[in-house]
Amino acid sequence: QLQLVESGGGLVQPGGSLRLSCTASGFTLDYYTIIWFRQAPGKEREGVSCISSSGGSSYYADSVKGRFAISRDNAKNMVYLQMNSLAPEDTAVYYCAATQYYSWAVQAITHGRVYEYDYWGQGTQVTVSS
Repeated sequence: QLQLVESGGGLVQPGGSLRLSCTASGFTLDYYTIIWFRQAPGKEREGVSCISSSGGSSYYADSVKGRFAISRDNAKNMVYLQMNSLAPEDTAVYYCAATQYYSWAVQAITHGRVYEYDYWGQGTQVTVSS
C-alpha cells in the first residue's frame, strides 16, 4: 500500500522538543515536496512547513518560524520536522503529505489553499502539556 507514515509524536512539557519523521511506504520521496500540516481539535487544518524535493527550499508558517526546522534525507527516504520550544498551542495531530508542486505547498501554508495531494499519512499526535 502506497502511503506516508509519520512517527515521533508524544507528550512533552512546554519548552520541550520533539522530532517528527515522515517516511514513505511503497515508493520513494525523492520526487516530492513534503508538507507538514497540523490540526487541533475544533480548528482548521494548518500548513506548518514544507521542503522541496531536493531539500534546497523550505518554508514555514509564521506561528512556527524560528522554532521548527524541516529537513530531509532522501537516501533514507525520510523527512523530519524538528520542533523546539514547544507550547500548548502546538498541540495537534501532525500529518505529512506529498505533492509534486512546491508552490502548492507554500500556498497551503501562506493562504490555506486546499489542494489534492498525492499521498497523506495517518497522523501523529503531539501534546504539549505540563
